[in-house]
Amino acid sequence: MTATTTETSKAPSGGHPQRWLILGVICLAQLTVLLDNTVLSVAIPSLTRELHASTADIQWMINAYSLVQSGLLLTAGNAADRYGRRKMLVAGLALFGIGSLAAGLAQTSGQLIAARAGMGVGGALLMTTTLAVVVQVFDETERVKAIALWSTVSSLGFAAGPLIGGVMLEHYWWGAIFLINIPVAVIGLVAVVLLVPESKNPQGDRPDLLGAVLSTIGMTAVVYAIISGPDHGWTSTQVLASAALGALFLGAFVFWELRIPYPMLDMHFFRNQRFIGAVAGAILVAFGMTGSLFLLTQHLQFVLGYGALDAGLRTAPLALTVVALNLTGMGARLLRIFGTPVTIAVGMALVSGGLAAIAVLGAGGYNGMLLGLVVMGAGVALSMPAMANAIMSAIPPEKAGVGAGINGTLAEFGNGLGVAVLGAVLNSRFAALVPAAVGATSLPAALAAADDAGERARISDAFASGLETSQLVGAVAVLAGGLLAALLLRRAERADPPAKA
Repeated sequence: MTATTTETSKAPSGGHPQRWLILGVICLAQLTVLLDNTVLSVAIPSLTRELHASTADIQWMINAYSLVQSGLLLTAGNAADRYGRRKMLVAGLALFGIGSLAAGLAQTSGQLIAARAGMGVGGALLMTTTLAVVVQVFDETERVKAIALWSTVSSLGFAAGPLIGGVMLEHYWWGAIFLINIPVAVIGLVAVVLLVPESKNPQGDRPDLLGAVLSTIGMTAVVYAIISGPDHGWTSTQVLASAALGALFLGAFVFWELRIPYPMLDMHFFRNQRFIGAVAGAILVAFGMTGSLFLLTQHLQFVLGYGALDAGLRTAPLALTVVALNLTGMGARLLRIFGTPVTIAVGMALVSGGLAAIAVLGAGGYNGMLLGLVVMGAGVALSMPAMANAIMSAIPPEKAGVGAGINGTLAEFGNGLGVAVLGAVLNSRFAALVPAAVGATSLPAALAAADDAGERARISDAFASGLETSQLVGAVAVLAGGLLAALLLRRAERADPPAKA
């Protein structure tokens, strides 16, 4: 028989007796979801050829997954809290497996887009429920280490997605990149049913259906604006209308949540300085990591001349550093010794230093860039688990699903802002430096319009300068955000010592 309340879902001491096995199961499910954020990128040529997919079709194949997933994160976390985290974990695995089967067998672009959207629903349930289960089955003495291992999966998924996709496409047709999810989903389903205890909010709050609708539409519209901005232009009608719609619905969501007795998201969380500090840090870590990697892939391919696969392999040291440090428990040990504010400040300073090293030393070749990647990885390994733990610790355990939804939502915002802001700095600097006669704002177009080798060299130098400037801007933003987050967390700890979760 499984427990049905937050309090009874844990063992009396030390957490659930099978907690590490449970962690392995949910991390496997988490890894599958994260791989599908990046694995499709390597299959674009095959999809274009075999499904006769247009550029718009390809964009929707990629974005349908992330849009649905990010739009449903808060709703999925709330559903897990109200109706049972194990139930939602089972539902997420089942939906993800069915969606993967439909994607692998799709015969048209429309079918694949619909299947990817279905996978996004399952992904949202999995992303929120896995972290909520970690909070439930580990006590506070081991929770930081468990969250660090959970965070490691994010970096591993980023690094492994394109590589696994490339290997599969070398030997099989494009559908295989989705069908490999099915045995993982089946194994996960069996393991969850046998191992994971049930837990939910013992208060039995009534469902907040209007809040779910408002938050889903608002989040989807905002994320769509962020995703489509670089392609359509930030001042285009499409982007501005989507952003305005998102702001309108999210404003209505906040208004509604402040006035009902059983809100999906308790807005009073935002009065907690510890929560605000962790929120600021989480957004800026995602901002720095995703924005810098967006710039880094262009640096490797356009400036240093590597192919797509070689460029992907050369970004792996960042993820491998995160994995290595978190598997050894280094971040958890430092967090216990120095506390959350200092750990976050040091971690964010390392992320900032790594970005600066890539900007300054990367211009001379990959060796200088490698140092920056390793330093950035060390910073992410320290700061990301500490901030996830700070967010979850600032929220009551019975709201763990909503806390996980907030954590995932912040990551989505940070990812989009990193690409948008640092990409805008790059484009602005490049446009200012590129010869006026060329009249192009992208590197390939500018090079194609150049008249001679000397002009092409000047254009390449202008692009490299734009990359350096944008990476330095990112470094300053991450450092400032890290110091602000640490300051807020320090003040919160002095005013109100951390409560035991």
